[in-house]
Amino acid sequence: MKYLFFVLLLSVFACAESNQFKSTTDVDIRGEKFLINGEVTFEGREWEGHPVEGLLPNARLVQGVFDDLNPETAERWKYPDTNEWDPDRNTNEFVAAMPDLRRYGMLAFTVNFQGGSPMGYGNKNWKNPGFEPDGTLIPAYAERMERIVKQADELGMVVILGIFYFGQDQFLDGDAAVKNAVDNVVDWIQENNFTNILIEVGNESNNNKYDLDILKEDRVHELILQIKEKAPDLPVSTSFNGNTIPPDKVVEVSDFVLIHGNGVGDPARITEMVEQVRALPSYRPMPVVFNEDDHYDFEKEQNNFAAATRAYASWGYFDFRRDGENFDEGYQSVPVNWQISSERKQSFFDKVEEIFIKE
Repeated sequence: MKYLFFVLLLSVFACAESNQFKSTTDVDIRGEKFLINGEVTFEGREWEGHPVEGLLPNARLVQGVFDDLNPETAERWKYPDTNEWDPDRNTNEFVAAMPDLRRYGMLAFTVNFQGGSPMGYGNKNWKNPGFEPDGTLIPAYAERMERIVKQADELGMVVILGIFYFGQDQFLDGDAAVKNAVDNVVDWIQENNFTNILIEVGNESNNNKYDLDILKEDRVHELILQIKEKAPDLPVSTSFNGNTIPPDKVVEVSDFVLIHGNGVGDPARITEMVEQVRALPSYRPMPVVFNEDDHYDFEKEQNNFAAATRAYASWGYFDFRRDGENFDEGYQSVPVNWQISSERKQSFFDKVEEIFIKE
């Protein structure tokens, strides 16, 4: 009888082990280059005589798990065909669109537990917290994020996983809740065996709209160190406002440097920003990544994407729906059409394909 019980117990453990997610995509950093599954991205590739191997072309798709828990504002995000908002539809359509985004050569995207402005820019009274007030992950958010990360893993894509957004941190009960949220996100990553994640602690950590001190420029490095102590192999950084160079105390503890091109209309300034990052006393060879820039002109010889690439920095496309535009435009404005559904979106993906894929 004891033998039978032991056999049954072993079978239970074996079943649990077999049901564990097994990642097939592993992101790593070697000097200034990104590697996926031990191989430098786009190995040997050049564009216009400039090396692009090791770069990580990306897009800001932060609303992948968006919801609005404020019933007074949730109706703003209703879909044009159903007249209703549906967070699961939003995630399902994102996951369904990802293979098409990947085939053009885009290797990464930023998604955030607290999203971003669902109108592109600006914050009002919607509620998209991602976490309970004490920092516990809201299960529905975690489940939707799990679907996204698993699909990315299957496609060989990297997730730049944002934790906090300055329009939503006010729903957390102080610094202790922030630290708890960080631990819970790292635990969630480790429990799911995800290896295709780069962490962005907070979107634009020097934004004066953050309520909690630990998320601001002077202290956000504490959270980076917290993550590194808990998960030394998990690459981590945080971003800053457009046209801003991160401070030394952040770069010193980061594994890669995140900068934004918002407000930078002159591509020459993009080049200068990369040079300024590499001239910081705290800088040592590590990737420089733009993961937000709302400037396009991809058909022109000089544009922000091209300038970043020539400076050997990865670049990230940020697109939102302008006033008067329809549902097909933008990747940040909710509700989102996650397909390559507009001329502006197509022009970005065509440029990615030109730089990283086409012969």
